[in-house]
Amino acid sequence: MKIALFKESRPGETRVALTPDAVKALVTDGWQVEVERGAGALAHFADERYVEVGASVVDAAAGDVNVRVNAPSLEEAARVPEGSLHLSFLSPLLALEVLRALNERRVTVVSFDLLPRISRAQYMDALSSQSTVSGYRAALSGASHFDRFFPLLTTAAGTIRPAKVLVMGVGVAGLQAIATAKRLGAKVRAYDVRSAAKEEAESAGAVFVQLGVTADASGGYARELTDDERQAQQAALLSEVANSDVVITTAAVPGRRSPILVTATMVEAMAEGSLIIDMAADGGGNCELTKVGEVVEHHGVRVVGMSNPPAEMGTHASFMYANNVLKLLGLFGSKGELHPDWSDEIVLGVTVASGGAVHHAPTAEALGVAVVAITPDVKESE
Repeated sequence: MKIALFKESRPGETRVALTPDAVKALVTDGWQVEVERGAGALAHFADERYVEVGASVVDAAAGDVNVRVNAPSLEEAARVPEGSLHLSFLSPLLALEVLRALNERRVTVVSFDLLPRISRAQYMDALSSQSTVSGYRAALSGASHFDRFFPLLTTAAGTIRPAKVLVMGVGVAGLQAIATAKRLGAKVRAYDVRSAAKEEAESAGAVFVQLGVTADASGGYARELTDDERQAQQAALLSEVANSDVVITTAAVPGRRSPILVTATMVEAMAEGSLIIDMAADGGGNCELTKVGEVVEHHGVRVVGMSNPPAEMGTHASFMYANNVLKLLGLFGSKGELHPDWSDEIVLGVTVASGGAVHHAPTAEALGVAVVAITPDVKESE
């Protein structure tokens, strides 16, 4: 069977879903691989490298399995072969029309952002791998936009105090932002609504901020704050934000709008020359003033809305993503053939739709169709 690799159509995207090394592993496992011309060019993987490992480079790729980083456009979805398998960061609730088009073609739609958060899934967790890149780039963005030093410097011209950095959100991206800002010499504080984040933040080198507002949920996740809790949180955060030189926000929610953590009032309380790096701008932003892909100045404070942070480091982001693709595809097939294990909770979790039926309940509700559970017996009979 054939795997097709596509050139990403999202503006500014530099990543590619499979590196030449990943393609080599697939070819060795018995798959044919077809690569759209120029697919890896922006990540510095030339077409010739794909040919060297056994792939075919074509102008219009199409396969039994079709892999991307981002969701396809409507036009691209219309060209996905009927009955094939599509794998990407689809974010189905944000791409309903694309999903509808794929479902009409009876495509098995697999989306990385629905991967169950269990230990066995860590090796295929593309959300975490790309968040690692995002957190790293967010800290570097803070250092490059900030017009002062991050580290403590003792020089003949005087002593320069270290920058005070506040990281909001202590997930994978937040931890990487903490560690990177710490390595750059900043004094780092961190905040998260999950009480379990305290130990994680401290292990990465930050002082954890405790505001008396927590929102712990099962599995180490955070639940949504009530209106009263949100008001209490924002009131307590005001002084923390005001006393920071650089605020890095990382609270992104896959498939949903990013929560507002920094209000305009908080921005106005910051000193002139301070900086906010909003890593969650693609989801609407954690700062009330964020504009995706732009630098907004308000009362002397600059708000940087980062757009697609992993694309700023295309080579390593692609390397990590491709390894995740290999691990997840291994649950759907091997030795050149698709034979998914429909009793596997990971396979069930990431499969949005198949055979014209929608299996992901929130997506089915948004589309106004009935949700259809996958059962091994039904899939085997098909």
